Amino acid sequence: MRQLDILLSGLTFPEAPRWRADRLWFSDFYSFRVMTVGLDGRDETIAEVPGRPSGLGWTADGDLLVVSMLEKRVMRLRAGKLEPHADLSGLATGPCNDMVTDARGRSWVGNFGYDRHAGESPRNTCIAFISERGEVMSAADDVVFPNGMVITPDGRSLIVGETFAHRLTRFDIEPDGRLVNRRLFAEIEGVAPDGICLDAEGAVWVSNPTGNRMVRVFEGGKIAEEIRTGDRNSYACMLGGPGRQTLFVLTNSGAGPGMANKRDGCIEAVQVEVPGAGLP
Repeated sequence: MRQLDILLSGLTFPEAPRWRADRLWFSDFYSFRVMTVGLDGRDETIAEVPGRPSGLGWTADGDLLVVSMLEKRVMRLRAGKLEPHADLSGLATGPCNDMVTDARGRSWVGNFGYDRHAGESPRNTCIAFISERGEVMSAADDVVFPNGMVITPDGRSLIVGETFAHRLTRFDIEPDGRLVNRRLFAEIEGVAPDGICLDAEGAVWVSNPTGNRMVRVFEGGKIAEEIRTGDRNSYACMLGGPGRQTLFVLTNSGAGPGMANKRDGCIEAVQVEVPGAGLP
């Protein structure tokens, strides 16, 4: 059984990890910061996002894109200043969350579908597509709490975690950004997929906010490996580091606004044999 080691602690709720420029980038929800941390454990604040940051990506020319959850927007960090990039309020029926961005700077963004912390009843929602120019449309409808997403190395497929349906769903990506040919990638009993990442064998590492194990699963549902997270839950994961063979796992003792003052959030890490692939 693999043993996770803590790289960084004292965070409110770390999410949306991305490996770029030899550092792990992530959002810390309730301190409203986009941050980075190196393998030496040294962290840095990159931007402050009052609307609560979540999913991260980059434009083709290297500007940071960040989901502003409560504003239902994607912001762009240009010359050190945040500016609006895309308005998702016409599509998102709940807080926006994770996002994946391709090499052209096109993004796909999920949302809760409802305000779960305000006690609203669950409802399905869409995955929004944002063009390079910030134009918005629905890419796929009737999705159950779309969360972590990956794009395969050939750029032709997108896999999304439907958290409360306990499954990963695969789509083909049309040239205009629409998601078509929906099919089941894997159904995972006892796991509610949150953040995910893809490896070079086509398996997906799946974090699990409702239990103390995360899994590595192949298309069809075969679980090849699991990692136990003790008395903590996992909310996101990313393959990075040298050769993309470090699995970063973002853990916490719970979820929701009540975590703001606890600062129980950690970034943990473990070495794996199969390197990361695709995006993010």
